[in-house]
Amino acid sequence: MKSCIIIGGGIVGLSTAYYLNQEGYGVTIIDQSNLDGGASYVNAGYLTPSHIIPLASPGMMAKGIKWMFNSSSPFYMKPRLDLDFIRWAWYFNTSSTKAKVERAIPLIKDINLLSKTLYTEIHNSGQLGDFQLEKKGLLMLYKTSKAGKEEKEVALRAKNEGLEVRELSLKELQQLQPDLNSQIEGAVHYECDAHTSPGEIMGKLKDFLKQQGVQFYTQETVTGFKTSNRSVTEVITNKSSHKADEVILASGSWSQHLAKKLNLQLYLQPGKGYRINVSRPTSIKLPAVLMEAKVAVTPMQGFTRFAGTMELSGINHRIRKERVTAIAKAAESYYNTLKISEEEKSNARCGLRPVSPDGLPYIGRTSKYKNLTIATGHAMMGWSLGPATGKLVTEIISEKKPSMAIEGFDPERKFY
Repeated sequence: MKSCIIIGGGIVGLSTAYYLNQEGYGVTIIDQSNLDGGASYVNAGYLTPSHIIPLASPGMMAKGIKWMFNSSSPFYMKPRLDLDFIRWAWYFNTSSTKAKVERAIPLIKDINLLSKTLYTEIHNSGQLGDFQLEKKGLLMLYKTSKAGKEEKEVALRAKNEGLEVRELSLKELQQLQPDLNSQIEGAVHYECDAHTSPGEIMGKLKDFLKQQGVQFYTQETVTGFKTSNRSVTEVITNKSSHKADEVILASGSWSQHLAKKLNLQLYLQPGKGYRINVSRPTSIKLPAVLMEAKVAVTPMQGFTRFAGTMELSGINHRIRKERVTAIAKAAESYYNTLKISEEEKSNARCGLRPVSPDGLPYIGRTSKYKNLTIATGHAMMGWSLGPATGKLVTEIISEKKPSMAIEGFDPERKFY
């Protein structure tokens, strides 16, 4: 059976290893980190069939320009003279049309539903032991009529797509989630969604893969490749070199840099997200998105997580205190009994999410190499789409019919 190298040990890389291993492939994972941090560990843990509207949607570029000089805004694009960023921003703008959003909606819905099913199958299999997988849905809380109107339009579209969603009266909302601020006008409840604790699953998945014989090379940085006859023959790192029949590029925000070493152009920007963990008991029962602030709230195993913001400022892990403060203030303004301490804010962490110009992931082969598969660009849905991506990559390598149509995820698609 073929041997496979996966570059990247986030949820996409580990999920790909899981399904390749199930098919009998020999699997090696190479990652520049120690596999204990990054976007796969600091996200909100949502499984989100409800998130059918891509980040690249009408009006988003205008918001980005409006917020460009406010480093605490929900969608912050740091001004900089960087050709990759300028090109990406241009393609983001050309992708933000109603027609392209309409084409993206069924793709986003289908891959999210596939991934939710796969998470459920993994949970029910018992292979990883028990882990949090709660199907209580997701609340979209809004304080203004404008935000409410916008979300109700999305809810109607989601309902027409066959997703379980309903508008809540204030009485119904208070029964589901007590202690909400009186300024909240209402909520939409996406009953189709679910939530997890990312760190818990990542730990269990790594342990399981090691038991299954998957080889891990951590704190090892890929520095180049050897190629021959339209194949990647060797992956070279700062410590050694590795050969395999198949190579999967799943290195998140670093994928563009590595693709360039193969003379491939992947349009990506790292979108930094932050999280604050509160390990004290809170009154928060259901996951929620605080719409005006773009903050996600998740009750996880032993703590509550507050996560959010999209910061396009290049590859860096600088914690901007003003953004952490904005998340904390927003959360406190929606929940009456919540107060986030200075210590909890000082322990905030960030992760870089790979954002494609149209908000859709890159999943598939390239025309230049017959043994290279790309799996990146998931933006804010990386956690939600991990298992589905791993399954689809395995089907591509195994030359099986994919579980869903994947043409829209073509790594070589045009954005103009």
